[in-house]
Amino acid sequence: MTTALQPRLPSHPVLRLRLAPLGGLPRPIDGAWWPRSYDLLAELPPLLAGLPPAWGHINSVTVNGAEWSATPGRMLVSNQVVRLRRILAASAPHTVVLLAPGRGRWDLLVVPPNTTEEAAEPLLASATGGHV
Repeated sequence: MTTALQPRLPSHPVLRLRLAPLGGLPRPIDGAWWPRSYDLLAELPPLLAGLPPAWGHINSVTVNGAEWSATPGRMLVSNQVVRLRRILAASAPHTVVLLAPGRGRWDLLVVPPNTTEEAAEPLLASATGGHV
């Protein structure tokens, strides 16, 4: 009997996040995030863990869109409480807003999870001004 070795899957998938460079003029979008699903409870902890330390503790997250799964009003991420809100605004239907008291606000474009890599790449690049 021959046993075929299966390739190991990464224990933690790579975070698909691109951020615009710091400094310069204020931007309407600070980067792009390409989650693997619309399950905020599963997707939010890796996103928050992958943000720059300079952004500080994000204590409020607002997602825009009906696609996101129902969420509680808050959740515990890395032993810190994060408030969650889901809104339906026509002005920016695919965004997430991150707030850190005393540090700032960051708006990220959300690339829909079912987007192909070929279609996602230009969206990620445009949200960061072409920076990788």
